[in-house]
Amino acid sequence: MSTEASHSSVTPQVILALDPHDAFASSQAVLWAQQRLVETLQKHGISAAQLERPVEPCGAAVQIVICAASSMLASSALNAAGLSVPEAAESFVIAAAGNRLVLTASDERGMVYAVLELADRVQHGSDIIAELLATTSFADQPANQIRSVTRTFSCEPEDKDWYYDKGFWDEYLTELISQRFNRFSLALGMGYDYGHDLNVRDNYFCFSYPFLFHVPGYEVKVTELPEEERQRNYDMLQYIAAESKRRGLHFQLGLWNHAYAYTESPNMNYNIEGIDASNHTAYCRDAVAFLLKEFPLIDGLTFRMHYEGGIPEPNHKFWSVVLGGTSNIGRTVEIDMHAKGLNDELMKAALATGQPIYISPKYWAEHMGPPYHQAAIREQEYAPTQNKTMSMQSITAHSRRFTRYGYADYLQDDREIGIIFRIWPGTQKLLLWGDPAIAAGYGRYSHFSNTQGVDWCEPMTFKGRKSSGSVGGREPYLDESLQLPNRDWFKHRYAYRLWGRLLYNPDAESASWQRYLRTEFGNAASAYEQALAHASRILPYFTAAHLPSAANAVYWAEMSTNMPIVKAAPTPFDFDTPEPGTFGAVSPLDTALFYRIDDFADDIVQGFRQGKYSPIEVAERLEQFAGNAERYLNEAIEAVDDKETTAFRQFSIDVTMLIDMGRFYADKLRAGLAYALYERTSDTSLLDQAVELYRSAIGQWRHVVEVSKDVYKEDIAFGFTRVIRGHWADRLPAIEEDFRLLQQVAREARKEANVRPVLTEKRDAASKFLQTNSANRQLAFSHDTPARMVKGQALDLRISVPDTLQGLTVRLHYRHADQSKRYVIVEMTEDNYVFSANVPGDYTDSPFDLCYFFELRDNEGDAWNVPGLNEQVSNQPYYTISVK
Repeated sequence: MSTEASHSSVTPQVILALDPHDAFASSQAVLWAQQRLVETLQKHGISAAQLERPVEPCGAAVQIVICAASSMLASSALNAAGLSVPEAAESFVIAAAGNRLVLTASDERGMVYAVLELADRVQHGSDIIAELLATTSFADQPANQIRSVTRTFSCEPEDKDWYYDKGFWDEYLTELISQRFNRFSLALGMGYDYGHDLNVRDNYFCFSYPFLFHVPGYEVKVTELPEEERQRNYDMLQYIAAESKRRGLHFQLGLWNHAYAYTESPNMNYNIEGIDASNHTAYCRDAVAFLLKEFPLIDGLTFRMHYEGGIPEPNHKFWSVVLGGTSNIGRTVEIDMHAKGLNDELMKAALATGQPIYISPKYWAEHMGPPYHQAAIREQEYAPTQNKTMSMQSITAHSRRFTRYGYADYLQDDREIGIIFRIWPGTQKLLLWGDPAIAAGYGRYSHFSNTQGVDWCEPMTFKGRKSSGSVGGREPYLDESLQLPNRDWFKHRYAYRLWGRLLYNPDAESASWQRYLRTEFGNAASAYEQALAHASRILPYFTAAHLPSAANAVYWAEMSTNMPIVKAAPTPFDFDTPEPGTFGAVSPLDTALFYRIDDFADDIVQGFRQGKYSPIEVAERLEQFAGNAERYLNEAIEAVDDKETTAFRQFSIDVTMLIDMGRFYADKLRAGLAYALYERTSDTSLLDQAVELYRSAIGQWRHVVEVSKDVYKEDIAFGFTRVIRGHWADRLPAIEEDFRLLQQVAREARKEANVRPVLTEKRDAASKFLQTNSANRQLAFSHDTPARMVKGQALDLRISVPDTLQGLTVRLHYRHADQSKRYVIVEMTEDNYVFSANVPGDYTDSPFDLCYFFELRDNEGDAWNVPGLNEQVSNQPYYTISVK
């Protein structure tokens, strides 16, 4: 085992040596990683040699030894460094001993990470040998057991290019394992939501099995699919599985649809023959078994089991049979069930297979918010009081409605299943994202309540979905100089790096991403990091505070269809927004933390407010993010050596657009509140304020249009409906029409001012809440979270407040980590500035962890929640206690 360099007369600068007694060191994945390191060294002009066993350093500047932790060499290096290998799977240690670096790990994947860590340092180093010699010893281990990326095949004309491109897969899978993701999920059949979609055409891979193989004993095939193409699909799936495994990645295949025909779609591009109701269930069972036999490198299968997967509810009889295809296959295969609509019958059917079972609830509905889990779900997600039967969705829409968009009631401490949170692609589909603080927050909270981790739907997910694609790939750019043919993910490499490394270790050193930025942007690296970080907080924060629809196929914050301040006609969001369906009526995604505009207006005209963040506070924070992003963007533009590189132009354009969007939403929130207060007080001066604020907001959106014109394509499609396709320019006419209607309301109100008296008492009551008083929020409040909650025993909670606060009252809000339940709210008693309350034993006698926060109110009527969100919106704004 040696490289060309070892046979030449050139003295190698780096020697890689393996411990022949270490099974990890000689595994396929570690050998691949080692070769990756050698190639990276040689690419940077560093001569390298590979040896089959460690030797004493002799002339080489650096010797890298890959060995078992039990070996004498590793033990010596570990002792000298004062380190040990963490017991957790996928952990590793790099121990420096003179000019020798000893790499050891808890398992094969940990060893791969250790080797690739050095490869990454080489790739982004300057004085590489000196930097390797300066490596300090360290150990690393994962915070989350599962760190997954999902890529979907949604569109035949756009996705075939990358599916068949082996070069794409080699680069892409290498990037995933290099950034410490540990699994890759290829999702087939997510192109449509069966039961919602009419006139389906582009159904390639939707019912996946016959697009890949013929199941023995059945004459099922795709009528329009040539046999050569079916074989090519089969061969490529084998390649993807093999290359995933060669790098040490878990390979998950998503089978999201099991409808072989769409009942209201007579013009599908591909028709499935040889199957009907009589053999459908048995065929699917045998297809699953055949798939796992033919593809032994598949580690797991993901199923969508509610009605959108094509099987009417209740559906446990179908799945009891089909999941049987995973039994008695002679190996372990993980089963991941999309959590929406799951009930006890489906859980039992899955557990009966004897395979490891996971379920995957959504993290923030079908969008992306800050990294904590919703403190409370939207009002419309609670189960209705009357359970009605619907033809397709009798469970999902009614008795188990609260399972649609979060972790629901799945987090019992005695559960027999694993849980993986899935981050859906609704908020930000194509603009750059990259914030180390928020990514680290996801690293900290993706194992909330002893769960297993997270699955991230990558950027551009669902591009071309629902027959909206066009020939030419997933390319969103009109400007050819910005295009990355069949490599759209290159634009988002920084996001992959942050997500992967900070899900692995949320306390990772910043050098692990800053070295990449230095390579790409030189002197502008620091300003780039800060500009993109602040810009990346804008849309996730706004999503949590204001959400017209939880569905990513309806609402797209990045290119939002206008939600009118003045209601004149139905909107696409009426089914998912409270009446009257206006901007002011929109619900937050987190209803415990954020106010609706209309609710805030209702409260403050009565001289009262809750501790939730008001629309004014949200607007202020959006402006802060935008202002900081702009400042650092200007610094980056000043510092960068070449402003015309593709990567820097993509960055400067996207960050500029995000800044404008932040200011647009901030001004519109204020305008919406001013209008809501006019409706409650008849004060026309508030209407004038609303007009001016909306005028300012429109100016920001016009700048978004100006910046994106001739840069992005005129029709960027993530579905066939207008709300998830088009261009920012398409949204402007509706915004301007809404502004015209607001001006008209203002003109008519001024005419009627003499006959419609101002409700001065309400106006005056509201006025004191229109300026944010944040001084009290900055004071030091002291609370120690109990380490554990003992079932059946009362729990005392206390919070100490500064003695400078007079007349303070405190309420405790608590609930189980069960989103189907509402908060219990109790007044706390005070003794010498310490407030206390009791959670009774009958409430702690529960299989769920406890979530709680404090609502404080001063003698001026101001109110706020503790702990609240930090400046980066990267923390958990409530406390949790685990059950014992």
